[in-house]
Amino acid sequence: MIRHIVLFKYKDETSQADRDAFLAMLRELPSKIEEIVDFEAGHDVVHAARSFDAALVASYADLDALDRYARHEDHLPVVNRAKEICHQVVAVDYEY
Repeated sequence: MIRHIVLFKYKDETSQADRDAFLAMLRELPSKIEEIVDFEAGHDVVHAARSFDAALVASYADLDALDRYARHEDHLPVVNRAKEICHQVVAVDYEY
């Protein structure tokens, strides 16, 4: 299994409405992409200086499934939207 973790840091000018809409986009992915085995996404609740603003944690059967997810037509608009409203996006993928 592959765990995929992504952290998002919004641009200062990103409105709360845009943040909420982006989270909704993320949360729709499991219903559209069969490669997703498990999925969680949410906004940060601590708001510490080191905190990112949002995160997703997902699981995939293997690296091939993760690759299909990354290239999936329903995933690409989310990637593009993140590029518009985030000034930093970091990820880690590991086998477990």
